Amino acid sequence: MKTLLKSLLLVSLLMSAFSLFAAQTAAPAEAKRAQALLNKAVTYYEKEGDKAFAAFSRQGEFIDGDLYVFVVDSKGTMLASGGPSVVLIGRDVSTTLDPALREQFAKALAEPASGKVKQADYRWKNWSDGRVERKHVYYQRVGERFIATGYYLPRATPERAVAMLDKAVKAVETDPDATFRKVNALDSSFIEDDLYVFVVDLDTSRFVAHGFNNRMVGTDFASLKDPGGNPVGHAMLELARGQGEGEFEYQWRNPVTTQVENKHAYLRKVGHYMVAVGYYTR
Repeated sequence: MKTLLKSLLLVSLLMSAFSLFAAQTAAPAEAKRAQALLNKAVTYYEKEGDKAFAAFSRQGEFIDGDLYVFVVDSKGTMLASGGPSVVLIGRDVSTTLDPALREQFAKALAEPASGKVKQADYRWKNWSDGRVERKHVYYQRVGERFIATGYYLPRATPERAVAMLDKAVKAVETDPDATFRKVNALDSSFIEDDLYVFVVDLDTSRFVAHGFNNRMVGTDFASLKDPGGNPVGHAMLELARGQGEGEFEYQWRNPVTTQVENKHAYLRKVGHYMVAVGYYTR
């Protein structure tokens, strides 16, 4: 029995080590850059104390492309920032957060110093394009200071795409016309980061709603081609008409990165409409 327990423990340790290794090797370049910048900032702060705030808040060694360092105290007051949040220095940052995030923020500030780097996700204005986008932040508490840096996440997950599709389908089932008006008005219910809803009338093969470019409304979806000239519209319509739902891969311009990328769309038939949402991959 002891031998068996030792074997199981060894397997568990090996699996944990492998998972950590896989997570580290799979981390995007932005994550590695952010972690390196945070480590550099923490080391500098431990040496210089609060005098480090001046260096963190100017355009210099603690700026790496679109990455920057920011610092808040245990009460949530911004003390330093190398990014657009420099305008918040001296203010309680929690007042700028979505109400749903304030409790999470308060809990993070209440955590005791452990010497460990922690992570969180929230939504913040991207100073490069002015859009409010998801941001992944790494932070470490040093005394009464929380030193942090993070990067934006321009690509949504498949799970978030499916969740938005579910929401859009229910809305179309309940009140299609009101839903189309919301989608075409770029209502935040149906557009988030690189995710957006589009709807096509299967009887006419024309767009009735588009969550990113409402100039597409009324145009012929059946003749739609990707940026390379490959037809995609007709195949998606046939899939919706024949199976009632499905998935389709093609290339399209990502509204966040502005680059042509691979897109994976989920589509579903609702009455005589095809409702679709897609996410982008590198």
